[in-house]
Amino acid sequence: MTHAPVPVSGPDTLWFTRCPVPTATGVAADRDWLAAEFAPDGITVRSLQDAAPDVDDARRGTHFTHSLPGLFREGGNVPALWARSRGERTRLIGLTWIEERQAVLVAPESGIRGAAALRALRLAVPEHDIAIDFWRAMALRGFEGALASAGHTLEDAVLVDVPAGDHRGQWADELAALMRGDVDAVYVKGALAVEAARRAGAEVAVELDELPSRTHRVNNGTPRPITVHQSLLDERPDLVDRFLAVLLGAADWAEGRPEEVNRILGAETGAGSEGVRGAYRPGTHRALHPDLSEERLALLAQQESALRAHGFLPEPVDVRAWADPEPLRRARLLAADRDRASV
Repeated sequence: MTHAPVPVSGPDTLWFTRCPVPTATGVAADRDWLAAEFAPDGITVRSLQDAAPDVDDARRGTHFTHSLPGLFREGGNVPALWARSRGERTRLIGLTWIEERQAVLVAPESGIRGAAALRALRLAVPEHDIAIDFWRAMALRGFEGALASAGHTLEDAVLVDVPAGDHRGQWADELAALMRGDVDAVYVKGALAVEAARRAGAEVAVELDELPSRTHRVNNGTPRPITVHQSLLDERPDLVDRFLAVLLGAADWAEGRPEEVNRILGAETGAGSEGVRGAYRPGTHRALHPDLSEERLALLAQQESALRAHGFLPEPVDVRAWADPEPLRRARLLAADRDRASV
């Protein structure tokens, strides 16, 4: 007796979210490849950044909490580690490393240059009224890395709390404090930071991207995790594999199209061409492939330890236990099969 195949149940909607930075998710979304991948299954793919009325603040908030089971997230590691630390059943399925112009800015004509010069200075540490203050974490870790490169620690400087978050723009409150003379240095990163620094007339004291050791550049986006909820991985691992396969294809596509990637970065970051060119090194378009290499896991473990020491994580996160390499391994095989079939 022949039985009809039992349909595989699963979500009717998959969600994705990414930070406004270079990601394979952003490239795939721009090319509409995620929607095309799952449309034959009757599965809608949507972004938390959608402006649709049914995407309310609570749902958008899952970008940080990752409490939405059908969500794929490619974004900063501070919220991702925080969500896992709070007990959310997420799994780490990929890591990227993309330099994003991390810098320490000072007032014009201050004469402050180099990481060693930060010793004893007043460093701006923003305070935002949000569930996980990743802005504050970024500033602390940026200053920490710069000081460490010169053999110093945060204890060798003066940390100045700067109330922030009045929506005047990223780093606006810190840069205003710098121009008033309330602080001596501000940490910034990314494309919008390039434009903000130019508007404020601030000067660069330290280019963290030029520090020789990656350990001094570990921060919210370096390395950047891709995470998924354990429940989706348990119930429909095939969907996870296919999602990752699309990201691998997007990263492959980006490798040969630097101008297209710059266009997408402009749309993703909200920055102009000058900001994009100033923030991202030549070759960024070749750096979108995720992996779970021992080097990247070790750098993320370093970040976890520092965030815990600064009080951002309520419980420890065992980074290697959090990581699941199987979905990415299967996705690579799937992507290779698809490439062979398309020849």
